Amino acid sequence: MTRTPPSGLPPERARLVCRLRELKDGTGLSLASLAAGTTFSKSSWERYLNGKTLPPEQAVRELCRLAGEPEGRCLALWELAESEWSGRAAAPPPGPQMARTPPAPPPPVAPQVRRAGGRGRFMAVLAALCVLAAGGLSVALVLLAGRPTEPRTAPPSPSVPAPRCRGSACEGASPMLMKCGTDPLTLASHRTSTGAHLELRYSAGCGAGWARMWSTRIGDRLELRAAGGGRPHSAAITDGLAAQSYVYTPMTAARSGTVLRACFRPVTGTGGECFEARL
Repeated sequence: MTRTPPSGLPPERARLVCRLRELKDGTGLSLASLAAGTTFSKSSWERYLNGKTLPPEQAVRELCRLAGEPEGRCLALWELAESEWSGRAAAPPPGPQMARTPPAPPPPVAPQVRRAGGRGRFMAVLAALCVLAAGGLSVALVLLAGRPTEPRTAPPSPSVPAPRCRGSACEGASPMLMKCGTDPLTLASHRTSTGAHLELRYSAGCGAGWARMWSTRIGDRLELRAAGGGRPHSAAITDGLAAQSYVYTPMTAARSGTVLRACFRPVTGTGGECFEARL
């Protein structure tokens, strides 16, 4: 389910905040655990997830890593939000009437030595300076080599919460709320003729599968069914924020040999597309 961002945010930042909250919920981590698993503090994550400030690009990358999600789409949302935040999106393009910066004057040319023997003395001084510089560099390298190097330690790995359901108990439940989306398998991917992206996903820990979609339009719908039994589950795009985010179907129980089938129903009502995968 798409999280509702704080009111009053520009649409670019609202979409980014919505997606970051969704990823954080998918990991099942608290703000303290999120800080332990990244290079950003608990208070920083609180500001990022509440839309109080724009997160740095590295924070977005690290959250995607913890959630096991490709970072491309989140970084695209971050680029739009950063452009709005910095004002670059509203900057007018340069016109032909804009004043051009005059070229910098050429650097002064050192006067040539005209006295006899001047070139020889200059080369001798230059050689002496090079010898001194090389000797100083050698001493510095020796001193640095003798200094002990402190080992770098990676941030501690946050504990991943256990799934909240298993098998038939997951039927019809949200993969995010049940903590089944922490480290799922992508069984199959499909891109529709309308440009929507679809995936069939499965959690071995939960013994259940689901489908998700993004790059959709308001009114699009995705259906999931386990072939040979079980009732279908569906998800629909109800607003613009949902169309910009990942939207998931409820889960269906699945085990080895189960065939999961997803069908995309576009808002136009024509050109439905289905694809499937076997566990």
